[in-house]
Amino acid sequence: MGPFLPGHKLLALGAAAALCAGLIVAVLAAPQAGAAEAGELEAKLASARDEASSIAAELRESNAQLAAAEGEAEAAAAREEKVSQLLAEGQERTAQLSRELQETRAELAVARARLQRSRQALAARLVAIYENGTPSAEALIFEAESYDSLITQASYLRAIAQADSALAQRVADVRDEVRREARRVAALKARAIAHEERLAAAREEIASLRQAAEEAAARLQEASARRQASLAGLKTDISTWVKEIQELREAEARAASQAAAEEEVGRWLGGPYSIPAYIVMCESGGDYSALNPSSGAGGAYQILPSTWDLYGGQGEPQNASKEEQDRIAAEIWADSGGSAWVCA
Repeated sequence: MGPFLPGHKLLALGAAAALCAGLIVAVLAAPQAGAAEAGELEAKLASARDEASSIAAELRESNAQLAAAEGEAEAAAAREEKVSQLLAEGQERTAQLSRELQETRAELAVARARLQRSRQALAARLVAIYENGTPSAEALIFEAESYDSLITQASYLRAIAQADSALAQRVADVRDEVRREARRVAALKARAIAHEERLAAAREEIASLRQAAEEAAARLQEASARRQASLAGLKTDISTWVKEIQELREAEARAASQAAAEEEVGRWLGGPYSIPAYIVMCESGGDYSALNPSSGAGGAYQILPSTWDLYGGQGEPQNASKEEQDRIAAEIWADSGGSAWVCA
């Protein structure tokens, strides 16, 4: 085939074709998995964001529970302080009850001693009455030497009777007092025991409440720390993935630009012709009716008449239809490749 364009344009087109071929190689060598990787990262990013949102919600709930637990711990501490004051007052009350109990026991001992003495005096008087008997009124009258003596003896007799009655009453009173003191001692002892039991129960209760509140607060703090660590890790992952997605998107943009270059090159190398477009443009400028007066080559592919005839062409190449020229040019390219054309 003979050249149709001037030599300097032929060289320029050849250089452009070589450059475009190099661009095609570069485009084909570019990574093809960028979009897929970006999609996977976006899926991971969405999942991580959902997980971060869930952890954040759990963290808020955990913080609320922690605040409640801390409030309970503070309330327990305040109650403990109050109970401690009550314990101090209770201890003072216990000491007071103990002192009252000791005093009451001392009074009981004194009362018992008085009762013992009274009983002894009463017993002695009863023995005396048993031994000597009780003088009657008749005996006093007959034994009296005078009226004055009778009056005197009668007064003595009344005094003795009154003394005996008073002694008996005193014994009864002291006995009742001893019984009252004994009951008071028992009541004070029971109150002291009950008070000590209430104090012990209060100590145990407040210790249990404080321990439970502290343990709950510790568990919640640990859970909150774990969630904060997980959230921090997710934030780091999300930041990394966002950066990677940005890089992949930039790579995709570069690939899109390379694809546009590839399309432009394709227009040079392929186009609507059966052989690379740059050869056609070099040979004829794409004119299917072109004729080279020097060599006689004709048509868009500048096929020599002898070659045209060899491949079964009818008439002159430049006069044939586009379809016919395309068919024969394709057969020549299949047999000889670019060697059949000077511009290749």
